[in-house]
Formats: sequence, C-alpha cells, structure tokens
Amino acid sequence: MSTETTTPAPTAPSNLERHLLIDGRLVSREVTFPTLNPATGEVLGHAPDASVADVNAAVAAARRAFDETTWATDREFRIHCLDQLHNALVEHREELRELTIAEVGATRLLTTAQVDSPIEIVRYYADLLRTYPFTEELGEAEVRGSKHRRWVEKEGAGVVSAIVAYNYPNQLALAKLAPALAAGCTVVLKGAPDTPLVTLAIGEIIARHTDIPAGVVNVLTSSDPAIGVVMTTHDDVDMITFTGSTATGKRIMAAASETVKKVFLELGGKSAMIVLDDLDTAGLGLPAMFAAFSQCSHAGQGCALTSRLLVPRERHDELVAMLATNFSNITYGDPAHPHTYMGPLISERQRDKVDGMVRRAVADGATLVTGGERVDPGFFYTPTLLTNVDPDSEIAQEEVFGPVLVVIPFDTDDDAVRIANNSKYGLAGAVYSADEARAVAVARRIRAGAFSINGGHYFGPETPFGGFKQSGIGREMGAAGLEEFLESKTFATIVG
Repeated sequence: MSTETTTPAPTAPSNLERHLLIDGRLVSREVTFPTLNPATGEVLGHAPDASVADVNAAVAAARRAFDETTWATDREFRIHCLDQLHNALVEHREELRELTIAEVGATRLLTTAQVDSPIEIVRYYADLLRTYPFTEELGEAEVRGSKHRRWVEKEGAGVVSAIVAYNYPNQLALAKLAPALAAGCTVVLKGAPDTPLVTLAIGEIIARHTDIPAGVVNVLTSSDPAIGVVMTTHDDVDMITFTGSTATGKRIMAAASETVKKVFLELGGKSAMIVLDDLDTAGLGLPAMFAAFSQCSHAGQGCALTSRLLVPRERHDELVAMLATNFSNITYGDPAHPHTYMGPLISERQRDKVDGMVRRAVADGATLVTGGERVDPGFFYTPTLLTNVDPDSEIAQEEVFGPVLVVIPFDTDDDAVRIANNSKYGLAGAVYSADEARAVAVARRIRAGAFSINGGHYFGPETPFGGFKQSGIGREMGAAGLEEFLESKTFATIVG
C-alpha cells in the first residue's frame, strides 16, 4: 500500500453561502447541523436544518409553479433556463470541484466523474428538449361510421420529490433535476445529510444565475428523517425519484403507495465481473487492473461497482496474484493531492460497517489477501481483497459500499451465470473474454440493467441507467430518463 498525505484536505470555498432554496428565495436557518471533512474527521461547515414546515412550504411553492404558471407548457423557456443552468455550472465548476473534494472525499483525480460529467447532463437534456416529440399521431380509425383522429401528448408528471444519496451528489442531483425540468415538472430536492453543502451550492447557482421561476426548484437539507417521510407522502407530490439503499427504497415505495405516486428508484447493487477462461495471461491483465482500480474508485462507494469477481477455477491463483499487485499500487490519502487515487469513506459509521463486514467474512472462512485496515486520521480503509468466499455469504450477497473485492471461482460459463444471478440485486456487471460474441452471450443471461463488455464504458448522459430486481425501478438518463417524468394523454376527435 502507499499513501498520499502531504497536505490537509481543502476547506469548502468561502464564497458559497449555505442557504435553503424555497419558493425562489435563499433562506437561512438558525438551527444547523455539521458536515464533516471525511479526510480529517473535522467539522467542515454547517448546513441549515430544514423543518417539516420548510418542506410544506417548498411543496406548496412547487405546486403553485406547476399549476399556475406556464413553466409546464413553455418548452422554449425551459430550454433557455437549462442553457443558463449549464453555463452557470460550467462557470462555477472549479468551486464545485473544491467543495466536492472537501465534503464528499472525492479525489481530485476522479472529479471528472463527480463534477465535469454531471454538468454535461444538463447540456444533454437542454438539447434533447429541442427535438423530443411531445406529440405522437396515431392515425385515423373508423368507428361506428365515423372517422376519428387519435393522438398522444406527453406532459410533465407534476411536482417531484427528489432525494439523493451522498456518494455522487452532483451526479445524482443533476440527473434528477435536468430531466424533470426538461419535462416541465417542478422539484423539491433534498440533499444527503452527509453531503449537504454540495447540493445547497447547486441551489444557490440556480437562484443567482438562472431565470428558473420561483417554486420550480426548491432545495432542502436536513438531519431530520421526518423530512423524507413528508416528501414521500405529501398529497401534493405527484412523483418520487430516489437514489439510495434498497432498504430505504422499499420504505419509500410503501409510503408512496398510499397516494399511488409515480416512483423512480435507483437502489443498491452487488454487481459481478466475469472473467472467462479463454483469456491468456496477457489478456488477464486488463480485467485484473479494472477489477482492482474500479472497486477502489471513490473508496468503493458506488452502487454499480463490480464488487464480486468471478474467475475460472484454474486461473484463480494467477488472477489473485495480479490483483494483489494492483491493490498495492493504489494510492490513498489526501483527496486534494493530484496523485491520490482513493480517498476516504464518507463517515466513521460507514467505515465501521465496512470493517465489520470484512471481519465477519474472515471469521466465516474467507482469506484476507490484503487490506482490511482502518487508517487515521479521517475515515480511510485500505483496499481489501478477499478470497475463499462462499457465494452465499454476507460479504458476497450484501452491498459493502467500501473498497472491498471478493473473488469467487467458477467451473463453466453456466456456473458463472448462476453465481452472478445469485443475488437480490441486478444493477450492472462486466464480462471479459477473447471472444466478444461469447462475452455478449454471457452478459445477456445476467439479470442486470447495464453491462460492460471487455472494458466498454456504458455510463453517460445519453445512456439509460437502472436496475433489475431489488436494484430499482425505472431508468435514469437518456431519453428514458426524460420519459420517467412524463405522463401520456390520449386524444380523439371526429373528422368525418
């Protein structure tokens, strides 16, 4: 292992004030809650602690903006506002980058995925809005001697409650905001309690640098779980979009059922990478590198990361040796340092969870090849590789959300497919083979929403992302992401 701890992590930029955005006004609250710098464990800043009254005010503002203004029907104005938002985010890109490094613990090296790529989601939906067909002609039909013209129009779903997780707060917020706004919806956005300042910064940019009308976007942060309950049960909320744990997603789905709200859920994952037996030693290098470095990206705090590596039994030891070497080359430490690859976990609580799962796995018979250590100060956990893992064990079945990779051997392609599908999750996966057609054939048998073939990169503003099984409902990004926020209305008129 090697570390990079030459300088302390940066503090948040001082010129980004901390306010809620409610009905077009930036408001402060005397009651606040702290957010920590995960690289040092010290208090980074304080976020306003929104109350239930604040949620009710935000929902009421969003309801008025949807029902009583032209936001939902004026496509050209929405394009104008999305263009403005994209330009403003680009202008404030570096401020957002420093804040994301400080609060999220994202490394400077990997802020392309944390900051730069999310900004382009707004650009994508502004452009899609220019061409998306909101009306579909179904032709004429003869019924009871008369001709009838039928057509379908699509319109915004209404008021949206958007709740995001802590791990990629810019990505998650903008992947919900941009398509919702493009569709003509109004939004109440709640930032994660662990990373509230980043989400508040987006709200400040909207308020100060765009013509988005009052009430169309409201941004809240709170330490009170009751806030989320109100956002998911309020009578004036039409739709919920949530990214987070499967356990919380189930509670949201149950709460939304009382008023039959539309629900988009992007939940947990326990994705498998499969290395087929036709790769020679040189060919094993790419999956060995990708498996190690991707699982340690953002300290393993990614729902789609391939945390299970399935390898041919006869190549197991060879691959494990490659993986151990790659893990030893992963630099971890100060996320602000330009050469640090892996930063800290988000909190002491999350590090305790990861460490507990690793310790229980070893107690149950898994072999700790490398890692499994807490590093202070801050909330660091060393890149961890486990072998001799039972496919049915906790460490192979439950989402760790840390830099922990488990290696599981298989005997045949059918065996690999069975192990990969032996999961309540179905978010993503990867396959490596010397024969691309064989790799695609295996990938098609896995119940998951996205697949990388031989290192192919599937994630982008134009590609739908979401899961099968308990990994979620619906798709985010792409045209499918816009359609999550639309309702279809069918019309007919007599023409002769």
